[in-house]
Amino acid sequence: MWTRPPAPPRIVDTAASPVVAADGPATETPRGEAPHEANEEHDRAPPTSVRFRIATYNVHGCMGTDGRIEEGRIAAVLRDIDADVVALQELDVGRPRSARRDQPRHLADALGMGLHFCESVRRGEELYGHALLSRGPLRLVRAGRLPPLRWPRNGEPRSALWADVEVGSQRVTILTTHLGLSPVERHVHTTALLGEDWMGSPAFRGPRVFCGDLNVNSGSRTYQRLRGSLRDVQREAFGRRTRPTFPAVFPMLRLDHVFVSDELRVRRVDVVTTALSRIASDHLPLTVDVEMWIPPEAS
Repeated sequence: MWTRPPAPPRIVDTAASPVVAADGPATETPRGEAPHEANEEHDRAPPTSVRFRIATYNVHGCMGTDGRIEEGRIAAVLRDIDADVVALQELDVGRPRSARRDQPRHLADALGMGLHFCESVRRGEELYGHALLSRGPLRLVRAGRLPPLRWPRNGEPRSALWADVEVGSQRVTILTTHLGLSPVERHVHTTALLGEDWMGSPAFRGPRVFCGDLNVNSGSRTYQRLRGSLRDVQREAFGRRTRPTFPAVFPMLRLDHVFVSDELRVRRVDVVTTALSRIASDHLPLTVDVEMWIPPEAS
């Protein structure tokens, strides 16, 4: 696990933010103003807000649907997405299949973003795991393996990564993971993620995001447990007409998810279906624009 210095944050102040639901028209929502109070020397300043973009993307070791491993294609997809915070799954470091390249470092450098990498699998000098990239300051809170299973014995080790991102003058908590294919495995790891070391921790509060490749659809028990504490951005934007993210060429399954807390207002959600994103990986990226109010004393 390592950290790279972040680039300056790109945060957009919003005075009147359009609400974009699905592909429908935007409606203007004027920013509220603090009420005037008598006997005060000055009017109280109105709250401000910041709007920022989050993306989650399983890059499949940067192996495209054509079988070629090209980090440059993933970097180009991410550059077009232009997200402020990116969660990436299935990254190689020092593995023969990807010419022993350091994929998370390569992508962070190409995008000029800060990096935290979390290994899930280590075999000698070879690492495999997931990462968070951020334009703003990124502070690691916790990174570690999820509980090992007795069965299935050949199950892939899983891990989670928790970091705080500075957005404007506020802290936003980001937790990301990549859950397994076995229902038993997902149940055990979801229980751990909802427990006191992760989402159940007193430190896991305020504006927060949980995202990643969860290998579940909305009918699963794992999904229902996660949705009990956070809001599914796709359901909020599209209702029941949610967009699948896998496989990239002809998407049929919604395996990649972003959940947010009540402090974050969902403004736009997109599954990126460009010609390049359909070939760069076997998953499609999921992006969400959220807005967060900042009280005057914090701005």
